[in-house]
Amino acid sequence: MPDNQPLTSVSLMVLVALINAIDACIVRVLSPDVHPFVMGFTRTLFGALAVLPMILRSPALLRSHWRGLHVLRAILKLGSLVALFGALAGAPLATVTAIGFAAPMFVMVGAWMFLAERPHPLRLWAVALGFVGIIVILRPGIAAHQGGPNTFLLLALASAVMTAAIQLLLKVMGRHDGATTLVAWNLIVTVPIAAIPAAVFWSPVSGEVWALLALQGAIGAANQSLVTQALQMADASLIAPLDFLRLPLVATLAYVFFGEVIGAAVWGGAVLILAATVLIGATARSATSRPGIGPPA
Repeated sequence: MPDNQPLTSVSLMVLVALINAIDACIVRVLSPDVHPFVMGFTRTLFGALAVLPMILRSPALLRSHWRGLHVLRAILKLGSLVALFGALAGAPLATVTAIGFAAPMFVMVGAWMFLAERPHPLRLWAVALGFVGIIVILRPGIAAHQGGPNTFLLLALASAVMTAAIQLLLKVMGRHDGATTLVAWNLIVTVPIAAIPAAVFWSPVSGEVWALLALQGAIGAANQSLVTQALQMADASLIAPLDFLRLPLVATLAYVFFGEVIGAAVWGGAVLILAATVLIGATARSATSRPGIGPPA
């Protein structure tokens, strides 16, 4: 692996954090008029249209080593999007974003269990610390519902689990397929799958809403491409936690546009997750220098 690849992957994830912060605000604006299933369909539809010229110019990029995994990834992607859109519609943006940070922890556990990435002792502590942070974030929302489940928080957590599964699939699929191929196939397969539930919840929308839906689709396509490239350049368990940068960006935008203020529990939990991210980063150099660490060739 070239020495500059880890730095490049970090830069890509910073850009992903900014894109996701903007996307969260778009979802909140759209949520009163557009059902999450419809939003999931239009996101993939416009994303597919965005990459269509590239596919027409280079049909060879559709040559893929995988078949069934593309379908599985598409189902997981649609599920994670719908769950996330539902959570963003009914819970504070920063809280949903903070819960989404559980995904890197699930990625690390999954990478150790399924991809043979040998866990560094500090990363084990980081996972434990990160999950404590998630509990700190979730607890006030559960208490507010008198001990019962908060549907919006559960949707956010479900989205995090499915996102982690997607990232693990990308790590495997990226060994044979390029980033562009993976993005193109995901959009092509997801569109017909998403169209079925979208037809059930469809309702007419204005031109302004269509414009935001189109923008969201383009953002989604760009996000997939950047994340896929980043995961191909470094361990999934190292890159995924960098998504933490979303929180201050989302918090700022949510305050400016929606007047939302982050509670102490969210900040406290986020600090714990940031500490977990620092621990993971501290193992990066030693992990890349030890034989046997990382996915099998």
